[in-house]
Amino acid sequence: MVPAMLVVPAHAAPAPPSDGKAQPPKAPAAAAPPASMSTVGGSLLGKPGVQVNPLAGAPALPTSLTGRSWIVADADTGEVLAANNAHWRLPPASTLKMLFADTVLPSLPKDQVHRVTEQEMEGIGSGSSLVGVKEDHEYSVHDLWLGVFLRSGNDAVHVLAAMNGGIEKTVKDMQAHAEELQALDTHVVSPDGYDAPEQVSSAYDLTLIARSGLQKQDFREYCGTAEAKFPGHQEPGKPREYFEIQNTNRLMTGSGGLSPYKGIAGVKNGNTTMAGSTFTGAAQQGGKKLLVTVMNPAAGGLNSVYEETADLFDWGFAAIGKVKPVGELVPPKSADTTSLGSPAQSHEKNPAAAGAGAGGGVGTALGVAGGALAVIAGGAYAVNRRWPRGPRGRRAGGGDPVA
Repeated sequence: MVPAMLVVPAHAAPAPPSDGKAQPPKAPAAAAPPASMSTVGGSLLGKPGVQVNPLAGAPALPTSLTGRSWIVADADTGEVLAANNAHWRLPPASTLKMLFADTVLPSLPKDQVHRVTEQEMEGIGSGSSLVGVKEDHEYSVHDLWLGVFLRSGNDAVHVLAAMNGGIEKTVKDMQAHAEELQALDTHVVSPDGYDAPEQVSSAYDLTLIARSGLQKQDFREYCGTAEAKFPGHQEPGKPREYFEIQNTNRLMTGSGGLSPYKGIAGVKNGNTTMAGSTFTGAAQQGGKKLLVTVMNPAAGGLNSVYEETADLFDWGFAAIGKVKPVGELVPPKSADTTSLGSPAQSHEKNPAAAGAGAGGGVGTALGVAGGALAVIAGGAYAVNRRWPRGPRGRRAGGGDPVA
């Protein structure tokens, strides 16, 4: 496990600074969820308020929950164990980077090296979280994805989006991929999750997106990396300098006074003025794998979203088999739900969703269980497993302390 360290949280756009710099217009916060929401995944998920069907011996839901919207789902079967306003369309903050990665990551070879231009660094929102990308410096695609996942770097997002054909194309690609995943609450305006009018997602959609991403080997690697070295300044004729970066997921690193959550495997956190705190996490304990998303807790403090996620993980691991599902995570539109075809076959109709490119790859199995796409995400969910140390990163759960 890693020691507790104070880390700046992942911000796509923090609260307005005191110097009066212009910020995106703040959308009025809805006081209550809509009376009618999407019913993708089941009719109960379209109802406002908490939805849970306990059976005999089921644990009670935590009383500490203040998130406007949250969901607990079985990552293998896709069964939704409990939810609260699952389809409430809310600003997603940097959790939207999961959709960015799931869309763009397969198309860019991880060993491709790119020299950053001045134009690619333009348009990054004021106050954005940055990993430290510099113009006229070279970075591999692998380096840039570490910057996206560990430091929520909007600078890395903008460079990768430029490599994908530009911001406008990338936004269109992300929107099309969201629709393919049936994440129909999601409307993409910026690829990095920076606050923008009408940019929304939902706890249900973010969980669908995370589930899709975790089928890709590279996605699992990046979101499960606790710390890495990122390229810094480089003078001609001298070795490249590197500096340490640490994942801003506090349930992974144990920063901010929290303890690392047992079995945590990612996925992505965020915090902006309009969104508040958001987080989607994946964890395994024993043979049980869960996905939890929490959006905008009313409780104050940067730890609230993590504490409520941990409480929902604890509840979910105890509740599996003791609650009747209230819905399901639906498969992508192109998924073949009539057979248990191979992972490669299941993506033939939708190459954009496949994890084959860029050294990617899907999980060890994709199938249908309980009417939903089942995901066995390979090693990403390993508990207390020693991950190999690479030249630039260390996986979570490795047992070696992080300095």
